[in-house]
Amino acid sequence: MTDFNTDFNTAPAKPRKPSPIARKDESTENFPVASRLLPKHLRPHVIAFYRFLRLADDIADDMDLEPETKLAYLEALERALTSGQAKHAYLKPALDLRESLKETGVSDRHARQVLRAFRRDAVGARCHSWSDLLLYCRFSANPVGRYLLELHGEGVAAGPASDALCSALQVLNHLQDAREDWSQLGRCYIPLTWFEEAGVSVERLVEHESDPRLRAIFDQALEHTDRLLERAAPLPGLIQHRGLRMEASVILSLAQALSQRLKARDPMKARVMLGTHHKLVAVARGLARSFSAS
Repeated sequence: MTDFNTDFNTAPAKPRKPSPIARKDESTENFPVASRLLPKHLRPHVIAFYRFLRLADDIADDMDLEPETKLAYLEALERALTSGQAKHAYLKPALDLRESLKETGVSDRHARQVLRAFRRDAVGARCHSWSDLLLYCRFSANPVGRYLLELHGEGVAAGPASDALCSALQVLNHLQDAREDWSQLGRCYIPLTWFEEAGVSVERLVEHESDPRLRAIFDQALEHTDRLLERAAPLPGLIQHRGLRMEASVILSLAQALSQRLKARDPMKARVMLGTHHKLVAVARGLARSFSAS
């Protein structure tokens, strides 16, 4: 006689889901991460901070994960960071950052603030206005600059200019990735009210070329970004630490160059990036500015 209990009540083993991993590293970023301009003894701490955020960002961007699963992973990351306990190997970046913060005395609030933005990403972020986008940047980008300032022993004077630079960098990245963010993740960081005012459907972001109305929206975002960069311009002169001052000046110069390139190129056709020549010119300009600011 057939044993029906054996045949029907034993569920097949489900394939185990792989643990989340960071799919990118610092070499893929637009702007330098822990460059040699920073002191050698601080670079590992910057890398630890970066790798924690990189993992969290890639979890939020994982197209194969449901929002609830993403949120659970992000919660586990924050719990490991604050408690120092982790049951899974993928949480190692949280433990590494915790040790780094203990060694340097830097607060964990910067990393935890960025997790707030990634939780918003996990459920499908869309920004409805410019102020909404800046609020998103307040958590997704500005804490990175604040972390670097605290790590290098800087006071609060440079904070607002640092926030402006970090927000500008975030918006530039959103413009680079506008098509991919919408078509792959259903996210739009460009203010939705701008599409409504221009009579353009946000679905235009799936196209491979901008029409004049979509181009005008990109230009509007770049005009606002240039204002942020103007507010960020005093930053090098507000930083006491020589290496960080040079790094900030170089990043400011690279951001200005990328903004100009985005004005000349269509991000819907291909991802707009700085070529080697543009990078070298921007770096040289940034270093020269840092010396004049010292």
